[in-house]
Amino acid sequence: MASVSHYFLLVLVFLDSNAAQPSCQPGCTCSEDSFGRTLQCMSISLGKIPRNLLEELKQLRIENSPLYELPRGSFINMSTLEHLWLNFNNITVIHLGALEHLSELKELRLEGNKLRSVPWTAFQATPLLRVLDLKHNRIDALPELALQFLVNLTYLDLSSNRLTVVSKSVFLNWLAYRKQRQPGCGAKTVPILVLALHNNPWLCDCRLRGFVQFVNSISIPVILVNSYLMCQRPLSKAGQLFHETELSACRKPQISTPSASVTVQMGHNVTLRCLAQASPSPTIAWAYPLSMWREFDVLTSSAAEDTALSELVIPAAHLVDRGNYTCVASNSMGRSALVIALHVQPTQAPAAARAPPLPLEGEAYIDLRVVRQTVRGILLEWFVVADGPRDPWFTLYIASDATLRPEVVHIGPGVNTYGLEDLRPSTKYEACLSLEGRPARRGRCVVFVTGRAQGELAELAARERLLHVAVVLSAALLALPVGAYVWAAQARCRCRPGGLNCCPRRRRGPRCPRAVPQLRDCSYAGHRAPRGDGPGCRDAEGEAHRGGEQDWA
Repeated sequence: MASVSHYFLLVLVFLDSNAAQPSCQPGCTCSEDSFGRTLQCMSISLGKIPRNLLEELKQLRIENSPLYELPRGSFINMSTLEHLWLNFNNITVIHLGALEHLSELKELRLEGNKLRSVPWTAFQATPLLRVLDLKHNRIDALPELALQFLVNLTYLDLSSNRLTVVSKSVFLNWLAYRKQRQPGCGAKTVPILVLALHNNPWLCDCRLRGFVQFVNSISIPVILVNSYLMCQRPLSKAGQLFHETELSACRKPQISTPSASVTVQMGHNVTLRCLAQASPSPTIAWAYPLSMWREFDVLTSSAAEDTALSELVIPAAHLVDRGNYTCVASNSMGRSALVIALHVQPTQAPAAARAPPLPLEGEAYIDLRVVRQTVRGILLEWFVVADGPRDPWFTLYIASDATLRPEVVHIGPGVNTYGLEDLRPSTKYEACLSLEGRPARRGRCVVFVTGRAQGELAELAARERLLHVAVVLSAALLALPVGAYVWAAQARCRCRPGGLNCCPRRRRGPRCPRAVPQLRDCSYAGHRAPRGDGPGCRDAEGEAHRGGEQDWA
């Protein structure tokens, strides 16, 4: 009877011990051998690291799962873990405290994930780590102190990532490497350091010079898995091996120009040139007073290795374009600037054809634009430069298809915006700006069209709904070529004798507006809004081509 009781007691102890022991994760495989306990989870839907795992676990292997991050405290209660394999998952983020409680970890493999960076200071929690495998990720940078806490590391694999430039200080600051290079280490048995750095898109310019020198100087006990590291950029060095490449030292840009003072006649094209030599290759930008209003094309080309040529093209130079143009070249070593002075000379007309100059208008520059939509309309903004001792006042003419007489608005000095509201749907509008009551001139107008009404909506409701669409299109298309709803009439239309239209071959483009009688009250008496299919314009001699109607002055 005593033996039966003793046997029953042993069974209870065994069952109690098994109940306290966590079971194997569903879908995973648990095993135990002389090495220790192992848990393998392969190709299962596992979104995070399991918490209730086997005690005294030595190896954990999770692969081909949707695991996408390692949060802080992921490996709590796993202080005995020595080998961690997390290959071919979707890990994109490793949090700073993710490796806490892994003081016994010796091997960490993260091959085939989506890591763009690694929290290198997290390795303070793994002082015994010897193998770190990060190949086939998306790592594109390596900080200079990345390896400072990996004092016992003997294998580092960063192959098949996106590294372009690495400083040699990354490895010179590595304590394990410095131990190898200390005098007297030859008499001792030192571990081999294995590095894998191949299959990265190396950018072979001056910034990689120190790293190339480091790679070319590597010798036992440091070994490269593949010593044939290859340049991928720039194109002049693509395909060259590191030991075949000669890289110059980095230097800040040095700028030169064929001429620091350029003079041009008004209305002529002019190109300003700036040549910058630097390593690495510089980027060039231009700065000038009216850059917000006058946008010019910039052509940049590579004149030679580490040399960039930038050309600023100014078409039909105006007096307003004169001034200082600054060419700024910059790279990682610094920046340099060079000033080019542009002088624009006014065009002198022949004495016989010279007309009495109009006050302020002759040399004035006017730029009128639609800048944005308002609740029920649009906002006009203009920029004016005029020679004179005082600020001018403005006259804004607003014409439309729906009105016979244009609206005339006088605006005081110092104001450069005006809002148009209560616009009608399916209507073409034209706004023109002049100085101090003068008639509007070609090239100083902007044309826009509101959308069409659809359905049997009430006029007010249709107006509110359609104006929103039209003004959005205006803001989006005003700087583009002729569109279906909005276009700008900022370029001059040139009337030619015998021609029917001022702007032929321009699809649905605005024709030159008609002339307006210069009345004493500066109004547009009897003027009709210009239409796209209206009659032609008066030529330079004053002859009307169609219908005898006048062009704008």
